[in-house]
Amino acid sequence: MSCSRRQFLTGAGAVIFTTGVAGTQMISRPVLAASTEINSIRYGMVHDEGLCIGCTACTDACRTVNNVPEGVSRLEIVRTEPVGEYPDTKYGFTRVSCQHCENAPCVYVCPTGAAIKDPDTGIVDVVADKCVGCGYCLAACPYQVRFFHPETHAADKCDFCRHTNLAEGKLPACVESCPTKALTFGDLNDPESQVSQLLKQKTVYRDKAHLGTAPQLYKVPHNAGEIKS
Repeated sequence: MSCSRRQFLTGAGAVIFTTGVAGTQMISRPVLAASTEINSIRYGMVHDEGLCIGCTACTDACRTVNNVPEGVSRLEIVRTEPVGEYPDTKYGFTRVSCQHCENAPCVYVCPTGAAIKDPDTGIVDVVADKCVGCGYCLAACPYQVRFFHPETHAADKCDFCRHTNLAEGKLPACVESCPTKALTFGDLNDPESQVSQLLKQKTVYRDKAHLGTAPQLYKVPHNAGEIKS
């Protein structure tokens, strides 16, 4: 996407200003006005919170396969507040990582084209050599899942193992390592894929979907019938 310096600063300013405000006004309508491409493949993931036990095998596998340095992380498993009373107290676990949005604010605000959405897969990625460290994408991301890589000094995040496992015909490292099969990955454009079939069978929600970002990370809530925003 090409734009003048004035147009870029105007659009970026709208995003950075609104990210500090709670509620549904975080992303302005013009920023998300770009049309969504129709791809032959559109990768997505489902995290079944009811199956997740919080073992963090996924985070360890991600770190190993993608050479993620200590001190930063491409994904986290966050434990909820306790539910119930002792000795019947239970916890839930949810995944925090890049949502690979159809309408990705990080892509729209990047001045150098370092933040991209791969037209062949729909995966949101970072071209490290183009990143100048301006931080616009970090500020624009409603999910706050981007970070500066301490070695490359470029923005970094989950890329569904696009350059590692996926490039070798494997599933993302987090999916391969999950002992309870809480993660399902595949082509959302293929109605016969496992991930598409799961979305037909399960009650799911998407984080902050009301912002219009159209995240491609779906979650099966802890309790049947529970819908989150």
